[in-house]
Amino acid sequence: MDASLARMLFAPRSVAIIGASDDPSKTTSRPLQYLRNNGFSGTIYPVNPRSRTVLGERAFASVEDVPEIPDHAFILLPAEAAIDAVIQCGRRGVKVATILASGFSEFGREGQDREARLREAARAHGVRLIGPSSLGIVNLHHSMVLTANAAFAESGLMRGGIFCASQSGSMIGALLSRGKERGIGFASLVSVGGELDLGIGDLCEAGLEDPHVTSFMLFLENLRNAPALRRFAAKAAAAGKPVTALKLGRSAAAAELAVSHTGALSGEDDVADAFLADCGIARVETLDGLIEAAPLLSRLPIRSAGAARPRVAVVTTTGGGAAMVVDQLGIRGIAVEPPDNPTLAAIRATGIDVAAARIVDLTLAGVRYEIMKGALEALLASSKYDLVIAVVGSSSRFQPELAVRPIIDVANKNTPLAAFMVPDAPQALKMLGEAGIPAFRSPEALGDVVASAFRRRPARGEVPATPANRPGGPVLDEMEGYGLLDLLGVSHARAITVGCGTQVVSDKGLSWPVAVKVLHAHIPHKSDVGGVVLDIRSDQEFAGAARRIVRSVGEKKPDLSVERLLVQEMTAGALGEMLVGYRVDPQAGGMVLLAAGGVMTEIYRDRSLRVAPIDRAAAYEMLDEVKIIEAFRGFRGRPAGDLEALADTLVAVSRMASSGMPVVEFEINPLLVLPTGQGVRAVDVLVRLAPGAEQERP
Repeated sequence: MDASLARMLFAPRSVAIIGASDDPSKTTSRPLQYLRNNGFSGTIYPVNPRSRTVLGERAFASVEDVPEIPDHAFILLPAEAAIDAVIQCGRRGVKVATILASGFSEFGREGQDREARLREAARAHGVRLIGPSSLGIVNLHHSMVLTANAAFAESGLMRGGIFCASQSGSMIGALLSRGKERGIGFASLVSVGGELDLGIGDLCEAGLEDPHVTSFMLFLENLRNAPALRRFAAKAAAAGKPVTALKLGRSAAAAELAVSHTGALSGEDDVADAFLADCGIARVETLDGLIEAAPLLSRLPIRSAGAARPRVAVVTTTGGGAAMVVDQLGIRGIAVEPPDNPTLAAIRATGIDVAAARIVDLTLAGVRYEIMKGALEALLASSKYDLVIAVVGSSSRFQPELAVRPIIDVANKNTPLAAFMVPDAPQALKMLGEAGIPAFRSPEALGDVVASAFRRRPARGEVPATPANRPGGPVLDEMEGYGLLDLLGVSHARAITVGCGTQVVSDKGLSWPVAVKVLHAHIPHKSDVGGVVLDIRSDQEFAGAARRIVRSVGEKKPDLSVERLLVQEMTAGALGEMLVGYRVDPQAGGMVLLAAGGVMTEIYRDRSLRVAPIDRAAAYEMLDEVKIIEAFRGFRGRPAGDLEALADTLVAVSRMASSGMPVVEFEINPLLVLPTGQGVRAVDVLVRLAPGAEQERP
């Protein structure tokens, strides 16, 4: 992001408001009012060809009539007129314009044509755009409130260190007002709109050099222009400025892809989860969590790959309030652990005989300064914990100074400390906020933010470019798929192909028993059409199985001509089945998936997803996230599975993202897990290539 462009975006010296209204009740009058009310020191040029003045200030008939080239234009005109205004801005030399109007790609074919003309107008005339459908851009430290959002009519807008960017226009006002209620201030806020040109990643990157910005808050509806978002996130991590995101769409149905289960198991929201984690962004689930997350993220370091599960201590003056915290952390997989004996002794030395329990309950005695302070110091001094949480009861509302002073006085220790006030305690929360201590109003928000903070991973910068995932690419048959496995170094069961009329296979070098399958690129799920017969032990059984397969496929797929069968050795001694998949997401790029395998895989939905490629440490993290893996760790005396080989397979498959292979969908299902030292073995594989890759079949 060019420094001069960043300045024109967030700290312009002059602003043209094109379409400014003289009627104070209209939305298009707001930007001028807000700039004046907040003391904007730059020059403002209202542009309205039908009025000589706007709200008592001189107006200009056109941006071409203003006496200087404005740094930034806010275009408040309808869609068609906005396109003309962009052209006029370009001719005048304006470099940045924000467009309020909707009516573009979201309005069908007509809107898409209009959007194409807007894009071309901006490119041809050298204008960088925010929007369309943007409610504006705000920099409170420069008193630059260039927005039509009604929430900014409020007086006393709080300045702070948060840079807020939202793909939903109205949310910048909602977040501003909710933040003010909590005593949380903002540095800048921007409604990114349709992101026709400058996207959320570009605009956040522009805020990185602002010394007032200490953290970023993102309200996301999609991952449009994911590479720019990834680039910004990597730079934010390097600058030590944490990023929190609330992304909508958790309940959206997964879009199933054409070939494999992998698309259904790695729907849009799962991809977003993996992408944001790969960028080092903390994804929260609650609006309160989004607003309250920054202080904890600033204090809680990102954990390295392969780190032990996080451990949390909870100390309280109210058992019920603490139990809510334990519950919210527990459902998110965060363990609250009791103190060890030395820590317990240090707590008891303060004069209270606490029980050796998961919650350190000080009872009403904890209201005394020296008791709470001593207990906190003992827990913070222990090397056992990654985070200590203080839960304070009614005293936080009626005696806030007494309740939170020990928390404030011990907070600057190596172990991070957070607090939850059980009652509505605005004064206590304000005191904690001013001291920079993470403080939460609800156990749900606390659990949400703590889990999101611990889930963060070190931000990865650029990832390999992958082929575009578009419909129409060629699908490999299973035997061709095994050729790809050979290139990847992934073990698979021995197999041969034979014609449908073959009667004898005992002379083909395979060992009984075998599986017989229909072999056709357009029949990926063979069991759905009766195209698989297992445990064949003689030529006679093979001939009968072949006839049954041909008959069944002919009935269920009469439009397909079946000419070949695949005969495959069956694998003995497998402990269970897994699925390893790979797909190219249109925004996030290559993704690798591990899931419970077999025909019921979509029902179980027990899976883990990562941006590809991955290393061995990430592969082991994926193993830890899939519940069925516990069955391969010697569960109840069963033999342990070869998890090293499974991890190696994940790494090998993920490398397709950096190999240049034109693969856009790939799935091994099932991948048989054998006992330790015996490896894993693929017994079915589905592969789809990128369109136009017919000549690159393995």
